[in-house]
Amino acid sequence: MTTVDAAIAKPRKHFKESFLGRLWTGLTRSPAGFAGTVLVLAIVLFSFVGPLVIDQHNPTDTTQIWTEPSAEHWLGTQYEGKDTFKILVNSGAEPIWVGTLAALMAVFVAVALGSIAGYFRGRVDSVLLQLTDVTVTIPQFLLMLAVVAFFEDIPAWGISIVVGSTMWAFLFRSIRAQVMSLKEREFVEAARLQDLGAARIVFREILPNMAGFIFVNFVISVNQAIYAIVGLYVLGLMPSGTPNWGLMIHQSWGQNFYLNPVALPFVVAPLFMIVLFTIGLVTMGRGLDQALNPRLRER
Repeated sequence: MTTVDAAIAKPRKHFKESFLGRLWTGLTRSPAGFAGTVLVLAIVLFSFVGPLVIDQHNPTDTTQIWTEPSAEHWLGTQYEGKDTFKILVNSGAEPIWVGTLAALMAVFVAVALGSIAGYFRGRVDSVLLQLTDVTVTIPQFLLMLAVVAFFEDIPAWGISIVVGSTMWAFLFRSIRAQVMSLKEREFVEAARLQDLGAARIVFREILPNMAGFIFVNFVISVNQAIYAIVGLYVLGLMPSGTPNWGLMIHQSWGQNFYLNPVALPFVVAPLFMIVLFTIGLVTMGRGLDQALNPRLRER
């Protein structure tokens, strides 16, 4: 193997052999990061596997309105006499998968455009920077409110596109700066000497070395997207057909359930789940940053 081939192969081999190892070692070394990962996985299992395990029969029973927690109803019942725990289990999947889809879209757009701008520079870079400046100046939440108000029956995946399309600009500049830095490294220069092509250099040489940075920002984006989506439900701007933690909060606020002491489980439970999931994502993100950031990993 020539010196140029070795220069190119080394970073790729290093990425394949040690990325997952660094990820696991960093998460297990950080108690907070490991606890956050376990918490996130537990809530995901609760929301996606829970509905498959529990009995879905949850009829309206006017004789069981606002009962206290018991062995039969772990969180009591709500204003229609339905089991609150069953509603809670069935309400978590949508905000999680919609938030994840929005974050995937935002990160994908930011990585694609940031890589193009950082690698090619010139006129393309100027145009994308101007597009980013325009996008950043538009208030994100006001844009979502306008779109949701215009499309009254917008589906859940549609709102994920709206949220994702307003989040990418904040990550774009960081991706661009990272690509501009990595394109001056020796292994990228060696790839250019072999005339491998811009697309292969960007996607096979540069982006794998940014995997940790991208993954950490994806976790942060999921957290932001879930807050935005739940906020729309809390304001009553989303369709109310599918059970949702945000919808539970909206009902509690709109109908003053928080004034009823017996209704406390119905009011607090969705808030508690959202806060727990947010704490889990934040601590997991810190653990991932410590695992994948070379400067933090050396401490």
